[in-house]
Amino acid sequence: EARAAVRAAHEAGAAWGRLPAKERSARLRRWYELMMENKEELARIITAENGKPLKEAQGEITYSASFLEWFAEEARRIYGDVIPASAKDRRVLVLKQPVGVAAIITPWNFPSAMITRKVGAALAAGCTVVVKPAEDTPLSALALGELANQAGIPAGVYNVVPCSRQQTAAVGEVLCTDPLVSKISFTGSTATGKILLKHAAGTVKRVSMELGGHAPFIVFDSANVDRAVAGALASKYRNSGQTCVCTNRFLVQKGIHDEFVEKFAKAINKELHVGNGFDAKTTQGPLINEKAVEKVEKHIKDAVSQGASVVTGGKRHSLGKNFFEPTLLTNVTTKMLCTQEETFGPLAPVIRFETEAEAVAIANAANVGLAGYFYSQDPAQIWRVAEQLEVGMVGVNEGIISSAECPFGGVKESGLGREGSKYGIDEYLEIKYVCFGGL
Repeated sequence: EARAAVRAAHEAGAAWGRLPAKERSARLRRWYELMMENKEELARIITAENGKPLKEAQGEITYSASFLEWFAEEARRIYGDVIPASAKDRRVLVLKQPVGVAAIITPWNFPSAMITRKVGAALAAGCTVVVKPAEDTPLSALALGELANQAGIPAGVYNVVPCSRQQTAAVGEVLCTDPLVSKISFTGSTATGKILLKHAAGTVKRVSMELGGHAPFIVFDSANVDRAVAGALASKYRNSGQTCVCTNRFLVQKGIHDEFVEKFAKAINKELHVGNGFDAKTTQGPLINEKAVEKVEKHIKDAVSQGASVVTGGKRHSLGKNFFEPTLLTNVTTKMLCTQEETFGPLAPVIRFETEAEAVAIANAANVGLAGYFYSQDPAQIWRVAEQLEVGMVGVNEGIISSAECPFGGVKESGLGREGSKYGIDEYLEIKYVCFGGL
């Protein structure tokens, strides 16, 4: 089925790529409009699939649709160049053309937005796609396919191949090795990304990867503590801590450490409510599965065994199953598991530090670098730290940083390439040089 989807995308590619940019733009725009018209139903699918609160799911649909809107506009701005030639009887041109079939492999935590951020750019560039959604959340991808049909996206341009957990590795290998696939775009874990890179190397495919993070959140003595607490709450506990840009390590300077921890704990207990995602007051839904819960428990147990203190939370919620209490730990050190690897759950470990240099060194000690955040009101410090943090995206006095206009991606083992923004469409374009002689 995966190979059949690739062939369908390949066969549809020539006609879609030759379609005037204005027409591709109009169909992407119509797809965006249909998403917004069906926002409530699409959001309910997300909440049913992965458990995030309905309000968050509604926010994801708006965010997801924004990429179709953005790339509908960018489709008409794929400009080439005319380069001054070194010989008077020549003219030198640069064309930008679609790479071909793009295989899109997406995660469960943003089952709609991670598709449109990639597919919007691919279709705007003139590529066709085969989407393999996460095995936990196939319905969002299929719902987008239905709306793509309604929007006039031709058959074969947007293809979906859902599969079971058991078939995931095999389907992923097919998409990364099929010679008709020219491009791989993957969002997921660093470990899986490395496997896909090896598969893609055999046919030297274009690859973009948005992989794991380990985001630091630094609060300096000069920070507005109340704003830092509000940013911390948003950055850490959105989607119950299950986003790749969620804060994973809090570094708080000694002068305001105790005040920050006290206010953070109060905010957690006052503003966060664990429950069914369809309940209006819920801010924290369940984790995606039992394995995710076990990892949070493992990180807490390891930290406590090494001297960390549980300020609030620390165990499974009384609702049972995959529900977990929002948790805050103090007396955390860099030797603990929760500061060495990504938790992907509602756990906030706080490390006390003394100097700016110490905080930057701890933040940069990771082998990944997706997002990083810090709070400071010292302009010189803001410039220094923003430039020194080894991450692809920095939030300064801000805990939520994603938008369609901005380049999303990481450095080190957090990935390759950028998504969204004016740069995102370049991932799906080849640059062709044309030398026109004999003039």
